[in-house]
Amino acid sequence: MRLILASASPRRAELLRAAGIEFDVVSADIDETMDAEEWPDGYVRRLAQTKAEAVRAQAGGRPVLAADTIVLIDNQVLGKPADADDAKRMLRLLSGREHTVMTAVHLVCESKNQTSVERTVVEFAPLTDAEIDWYVASGEAMDKAGAYAIQGLASRFAARISGSYSNVVGLPVAVVYQLCTNAGLLIS
Repeated sequence: MRLILASASPRRAELLRAAGIEFDVVSADIDETMDAEEWPDGYVRRLAQTKAEAVRAQAGGRPVLAADTIVLIDNQVLGKPADADDAKRMLRLLSGREHTVMTAVHLVCESKNQTSVERTVVEFAPLTDAEIDWYVASGEAMDKAGAYAIQGLASRFAARISGSYSNVVGLPVAVVYQLCTNAGLLIS
């Protein structure tokens, strides 16, 4: 059965296609404001669940898959940058340090609703101001959590990864497959 992917992210779609998982896209438009007392784990879970529920009515009974990704450093959540200055600020925070990429995946289907959060640790090489300026000027940073795309130009900055690479791109494919298997969905 074809999934409904509740995301307009071309990266998530690309990852699902590469894994041979059939899907259609129905994007979800939700408020992504973090509550003041919300923990990062709860925040990313809530967003994935809210996206799935927002699309559920349009799914016609088909399974709905939603995800949300954040970058966490010093207990600070880095979402998508607001502008170029914000992207530069985020990259300075990540420079020469480890951070955690968290993606919550939520699957809504008739037989079972499930959520899983995947964590991957990424270490960035030290970045110069010139490298940060160059990267932000490329435009790649602007619609990515943490202001970088590990599968793109920023791959040159990732010194070490511990965990799922596809999670850092935006969708932990092995987790998606496991959730679908647990729900008894035949992915073909």
